[in-house]
Amino acid sequence: MSAHRFMLALVWVVLAGLIYYLAEAALNPNKAELLGEDRVVVLEHGLDGHYRAEALINGKKTNVLVDTGATGVAVSQQLADKLGLQSRTAIRTRTANGDTVAYATRIDSIRIGGIEARDVSAMIAPGLGGDVLLGMSFLGRMDVRLYKGSMTIRQTDE
Repeated sequence: MSAHRFMLALVWVVLAGLIYYLAEAALNPNKAELLGEDRVVVLEHGLDGHYRAEALINGKKTNVLVDTGATGVAVSQQLADKLGLQSRTAIRTRTANGDTVAYATRIDSIRIGGIEARDVSAMIAPGLGGDVLLGMSFLGRMDVRLYKGSMTIRQTDE
């Protein structure tokens, strides 16, 4: 390979990396290191209007989709295996994609910034891919407010 082709390939790799970095930052502006340790967290929505964040679930960094319209927390089978979550009971659930079967479980700890909930009810959803769905079994323990494109989550004393 000539030096010219090598440099051209290197430029393309760097450009692709930069585009990926910028797209990721636009879709998920709420990185764990930026959220701090306060008992109040302010999430900005991504370009798609959804609130995503990096959370610690049982101490492992995980991307979550924060959804005030979801009843509970849902994790994929793959993530449940990584986290060592045990399924307890099969339950029928109704999702936007129709009826399905999920498995009840408990999560020891979910943390976003300085906000933490312990012993959180959750479901293992075998068909779920991508981010964890963070619903009201977590958010219901917090003071959550939506205003002008920001979601403010405040730790409450349970």
